[in-house]
Amino acid sequence: MSRKHDIISNLQQFLLESGKGLAFVGRKQRIRIEDRNFYIDLVFYNIKLRCFLLINLKLGKLTQQDVEKMDTYIRIYDQHRKEEDDNPTIGLVLCRQKNEVVVKYSALTDSQQLFASKYLSHLPTEAELKRELEREQTLVESQIEESRRIYAA
Repeated sequence: MSRKHDIISNLQQFLLESGKGLAFVGRKQRIRIEDRNFYIDLVFYNIKLRCFLLINLKLGKLTQQDVEKMDTYIRIYDQHRKEEDDNPTIGLVLCRQKNEVVVKYSALTDSQQLFASKYLSHLPTEAELKRELEREQTLVESQIEESRRIYAA
C-alpha cells in the first residue's frame, strides 16, 4: 500500500470519529470531465451543514493546479450532485506545505462559496486536521522504515 493510501484511510477514520456529523460517501471517487478521469480522495456529506465535503490530500506543497482542480470538483458537485436544499459544497485540500502566494491569489480567494468561518464549528478545526495529518505522516513513515529494516535483515 502507498503512503498516501494509508494516510487517506486513517484520515477517513479520524473524520468519521470526530463527531462532526460526517457521513462517508466515497473514496477515490471518479469524476469524468470530457475524456479525462479525475479522482477525489475522500467525499463526505455533512448532515449538520447539509453539504458535501470534498477532500484531496497533497503530500507536497500546494500548487495552483491543486486549487483549480478542487474548484472544478466543487462546481461539478454543486451542479450535478447537490440537491436544491443542500448548502454549497466545501472543498478541502490538505497539504504538507501551503504556498501563501497560491492561497492569496487563487481562484477561490474571492469565491462566494467559501464559508470556512461559518462552518468551523461543524468541521474539524485546521489545528485538529494539521495534528492528525502530521501524526499519520509520522506513523506511516515509521512503518515504512520498519519494513525496510525487516527486509534488509
